[in-house]
Amino acid sequence: MKLLSATELRSNVTTALRAGLLAGFAALLAGCRTFSPDGGMSPVVGFIGQALNKDVVAVRSPEDDLWARGAVESLLKRPLTADAAVQVALLSNRGLQADYNELGISEAVMIANSRPPVPTFSISNVSTPLELDIERQIVVAILGLITQPARTKIAEDRFTQAQLKAAWATLRVAAEARRAYYRAVAARETVSALTRFKEAAEATAKLAKQLGETGALNELDQARQQVFYADLTAQVATAQRQAMVEREQLVRVMGLWGYDLDFTLPAALPRLPGKPRTLSRVEQEAMDRRVDLQIALFEVEALAKSFGLTRKTRFINVLDASGISKTQKDKGDGPSVDGGGFSIEFQVPIFDFGRPRVRQAEQRYMQAVNLLAEKAVNARSEAREAYRSYRATYDIAAHFQREVLPLRQIIFDQSKLQANAMLIDVFALLTEARERIAANVNSIDAKRNFWLAYTELGASVLGGGNASPEFGGMVAADAGAAQEN
Repeated sequence: MKLLSATELRSNVTTALRAGLLAGFAALLAGCRTFSPDGGMSPVVGFIGQALNKDVVAVRSPEDDLWARGAVESLLKRPLTADAAVQVALLSNRGLQADYNELGISEAVMIANSRPPVPTFSISNVSTPLELDIERQIVVAILGLITQPARTKIAEDRFTQAQLKAAWATLRVAAEARRAYYRAVAARETVSALTRFKEAAEATAKLAKQLGETGALNELDQARQQVFYADLTAQVATAQRQAMVEREQLVRVMGLWGYDLDFTLPAALPRLPGKPRTLSRVEQEAMDRRVDLQIALFEVEALAKSFGLTRKTRFINVLDASGISKTQKDKGDGPSVDGGGFSIEFQVPIFDFGRPRVRQAEQRYMQAVNLLAEKAVNARSEAREAYRSYRATYDIAAHFQREVLPLRQIIFDQSKLQANAMLIDVFALLTEARERIAANVNSIDAKRNFWLAYTELGASVLGGGNASPEFGGMVAADAGAAQEN
């Protein structure tokens, strides 16, 4: 058996190391991710299309902007519906577009994490009076190569979580637009109702003044008619101001400005549905479709992967490999001498074998599990609460329409007949008129409350309510700690 010289042994080891590094790089490069054509929006578009039946687009080119503008302008040409308001908001809300930009950033981070660490090349030239010494060195972080698949998988999980976050943000904007729409239309309907009552009161006040001039109506009854008209005038002004506020809130959530502000709202809220929803499937839908639950589930899965990576590398502090190629040449005309070799640096902590870090990862994982369980319990409770509010507001609004308003109309009509027959005085008639006006305003409020509860029920099932889910930094922190080690 032939023994190799030190030079030959060093040369063989160097060759093997170079071949191994090249093979490792080739395998890692083969697994590198590339940017998706739509910037990761496909799951968001699919989820929103299924849940809301609406178009969603991340505006990232002039063509996207042109398409979105055309769709918005087409919707605004007609009287706005709740669904149209939601669609306009999904296409024009700039805050939502910023959330989609965050999704693009997350994809870029995922692509960067899927690529192997960049090797470091260095060259040094050390000259002395006797020789010319040129040293070339390539340094590769072996730990980065070892943990590359795990870090790539964690980055992919974070990207998936970012997609769910973008979906939740879309649902949030949709719910905000629907709420703002119902409030704006209800405020407009209130103005319309009060204006009709004010016009009737104005005509009655003019008639009372004429009757007073002829002596047919005393001064007290004249004053009562005038103050009734004055009160209604103040109510109309207050309602008009509130309608302006609600309209501007709708404008903000839809992201409109300029000529787009001339859109038309309907005169009244939609009719109540013939039958309310039932509770039988609301809780299960919340468990199956809530975006924040899916986000928390991915948090747990990503933490589990990060926990496994931490356990594998907890004893390694630094592990770098160097492939060295060296050329030496005398100052004169002497021949150059090539050489090479390698060096490995491996450091193991003496006092800390990683147990505190492993315990920290375990506790973070169990924390995520417990938070997921809490979210599931809360989601079911929120769905039941939202349904009960939905059903109660439905019953109240239906009660106003079926019972209160017809009875108030009958009472007012009979009061007018008795007043004309001089059986009751003007004060009693005005009292009934005020009660009728209040009943109509309360009916509009009840109908508005139902449609808001309807919106909240949808948010409790799909997500996108007022409470923002916690998009955790736990995975990022744990994965970062693993990469540092």
